[in-house]
Amino acid sequence: MDYYQDDKPERKPRIISTILLSMISALLGGLIAVVVVPAVYPQTDVFEGGNKIILQQGQTPPVTWSGEEGESPVINIASTVGPTVVGVANFQYGGSIFGGGGLTEVGSGSGFIVDAKNGYIVTNNHVVEGAEQIMISLIDGRDVPGTLVGADPRTDLAVVKIEDTKDLSSVQLGNSNDLKVGESVVAIGNPGGQEFARTVTTGVISATDRFLMLQGEASFSLIQTDAAINPGNSGGPLVNYSGQVIGINSAKKNAPGFEGMGFAIPITDALPVIEQIIEKGFVSHPALQVNIDDRYTPEYASYKGWPAGCYIAKIESNGAADKAGLQAGDIITAINGIKISNSLELTHELFKHRPGDRITVSYFRAEEHYTAETILGEIRSAQVK
Repeated sequence: MDYYQDDKPERKPRIISTILLSMISALLGGLIAVVVVPAVYPQTDVFEGGNKIILQQGQTPPVTWSGEEGESPVINIASTVGPTVVGVANFQYGGSIFGGGGLTEVGSGSGFIVDAKNGYIVTNNHVVEGAEQIMISLIDGRDVPGTLVGADPRTDLAVVKIEDTKDLSSVQLGNSNDLKVGESVVAIGNPGGQEFARTVTTGVISATDRFLMLQGEASFSLIQTDAAINPGNSGGPLVNYSGQVIGINSAKKNAPGFEGMGFAIPITDALPVIEQIIEKGFVSHPALQVNIDDRYTPEYASYKGWPAGCYIAKIESNGAADKAGLQAGDIITAINGIKISNSLELTHELFKHRPGDRITVSYFRAEEHYTAETILGEIRSAQVK
């Protein structure tokens, strides 16, 4: 596999009873990422949601740096942003070699506090997926239980809430739409566990608008950076030299001969998902409302003499595709003129829009090419019970 996604660092799993869970120090670790329906957010002081004011924006960056010689801004970034970075440990029942009744840490990752007053923490879906108990490790040594507010596998984003908000500090959010290739950045996270908590690495923006063929990550145009990202950094912040979070560390190239190729979800693109999770507990995504058969590969298409695309296995009755006249057996070849060859590329193009947007779908049927307009429907992530 070319890209590394691992939320289970190599270490001995911890097995603990439910009663003792809140008393045991949680390890950190993990890796991957994703996010989202792009939308440029306004430069305001706060974001307001159904669950009170949630995300502090701020007018003045927390770190001032002129670019002149002298003390590195990374020192101030580490001291300012470091305290907002947390460990997120995923505990599940089962698998204990010492008998039943206990919880085992099956994986962990990083996260960062976006709302200190209300205890909201952003991380990746894969870090908390399947968790029956979540423990949050804070900079002052406290290990406190976390409650899953909501998670979205399609963008690999999740929000956790803690009730113990004493002495918390939150990040300031930047605008990832303003990033320039070559711009200096800092990654902060927990590679390998508690022993290496809040590790700081530096690098530059190597590229923007990268597309990875990975579930979740395919939803975004990702930031590429050469700042070291390792298992455990998953969900941690990528920060500019003004001390503002501009990305969520997510994945790295993991192939022989490749180094310094890490990827992060742009924070501007992630914000609509994060806000929906906090406000509603679920995320609304645009959808054609079809089932795609991924066994239809470009190789199979070439063998049949058909175009590359997405093979529709099933159509939702009265859904967006059905209303546009598409049928099971059709092959979607483009969205708004942009060619697609698989379901991840289809998701990437659809997630540039919102439910209710009008798009043009190109498709192949019975040796003929067609186009049709349709209004996108809606699919929702599952709400936490």
